[in-house]
Amino acid sequence: MQPKIELLTQDLIDRIMDEAFQLMMKPGIKVQYKEARELLASAGCEIDEENEVVRIPESVARKALERVPSEFILYDRAGNPTITYGGDKVHFDPGSSGVSVLDPETLEHKPADTSDLVRIIKVVEMLPQYDAQSTAVVCNEVPKEIGDFYRLYLILLHSQKPIVTGAFSNDTLDTMIDMLAIFAGGRDALAEKPQAIFDVCPSPPLIWSKFGAGNLIKLARAGVPAEMISMPLAGAASPVTLLGSVVQHTAESLSGITIHQLAKAGSPIVWGGAPAIFDMRKGSTPMGAIETAMIDTAYAQVAKSLNIPTHCYLGATESKIVDAQAGLESGMSALVGALAGINMISGAGMLDFLACHSPEKLTIDAEAIGMAKRMLEGIQARTETLATAMFEGINFKGDFLKQRTTRELFSEEQYLPSEVIDRDSIRGWQQSGRMDTFDRAKIRTQQLLDKYERPSIDADKEKELVSMMEKLAKEAGMNKLPAFE
Repeated sequence: MQPKIELLTQDLIDRIMDEAFQLMMKPGIKVQYKEARELLASAGCEIDEENEVVRIPESVARKALERVPSEFILYDRAGNPTITYGGDKVHFDPGSSGVSVLDPETLEHKPADTSDLVRIIKVVEMLPQYDAQSTAVVCNEVPKEIGDFYRLYLILLHSQKPIVTGAFSNDTLDTMIDMLAIFAGGRDALAEKPQAIFDVCPSPPLIWSKFGAGNLIKLARAGVPAEMISMPLAGAASPVTLLGSVVQHTAESLSGITIHQLAKAGSPIVWGGAPAIFDMRKGSTPMGAIETAMIDTAYAQVAKSLNIPTHCYLGATESKIVDAQAGLESGMSALVGALAGINMISGAGMLDFLACHSPEKLTIDAEAIGMAKRMLEGIQARTETLATAMFEGINFKGDFLKQRTTRELFSEEQYLPSEVIDRDSIRGWQQSGRMDTFDRAKIRTQQLLDKYERPSIDADKEKELVSMMEKLAKEAGMNKLPAFE
């Protein structure tokens, strides 16, 4: 059996849903995109055009919920099924949209650039614990208006894995879909076998902005999966109670699904988020807090009660360097997300309230993810008898190492971490240089980078992608794209 954590009773889930439906009528949902309001009006919603407020009846939202696919698949660049959204399947990808990276030598945070993103992509590509890539950092030397395209462009050149990405305006989304369509064989083929999922964020409390609602509509009509990232901040931009924040999250997600499914019924969408508590002492939003993980676990349970795929943002830390706090918060929250059966868990590699990324932290977080995935496998009966047959001939001696069964099964029973995790004797640790976890992670990261080889890409498709990116860059005032290394 797959071990599981649940925080809500069915009665609480019913109350959350009931109050979310109430919020969608009073005060309603602020929808700042006219086309979305028109779709909602056509479905029978009451519209206050002057204030851009929509009142969505429960019956309209329930009808939309019935149309959401309970499961869908993301494919890699070769068209192989790779990630299943739905049920209790669990996958991990790095956190997204950091603005800085941790210099592993000086431990300073520096603005991220092209070489930093490529380094992260390569590390993720080499680590099997990560099921997808993400547009992990903003490249600060590239004009903002082409930043979304550019990050996706770099991943498409350097990785075969599915992608978790997003567009920060209505204007950029179509171009990003066209980039993906190059490798899928056209837009129709991309809808049939999607290779990426796009994050779309409502604004707390209870607001769908012009670009958020617009992207929901465009993604639905393109058949490209959307991943809603509702971000209640308990005590600041949402009620202080965890349940109150889950109610707000539910209302924002239900309204997003309604807009999305009215645009095109049956298009894939994910009930995701990046909530946090609000630390009253520091005015901060700790992603590594246990209460943040509890909000994620609770809203995922609501989604699962509706048979909708799930996402969360866990595995990150508020620590500014890769230290004991980073390991504590990242590892613990990643395990909580896995035990909640959340389909995609984003956040690995991130420091400083999601502002900073670290490839070295990615290699450490990969070990926590490996352990979490092993936990999900549970305890299995791999032999005909549980133990008695293995005691034959033992004669009260600890000689199980000699058994063929031990040789055959130890690697299945145990998750075997890399040398990032120290399991040596004190003498061995001393002889190897008395390194701490971060020092070992630096070595491991460099080994991964040294072994990386760029995946083979169809020459014509690569030429088309590069030509498209060069044209976009020129229109933004760049005469030459930055070097990769």
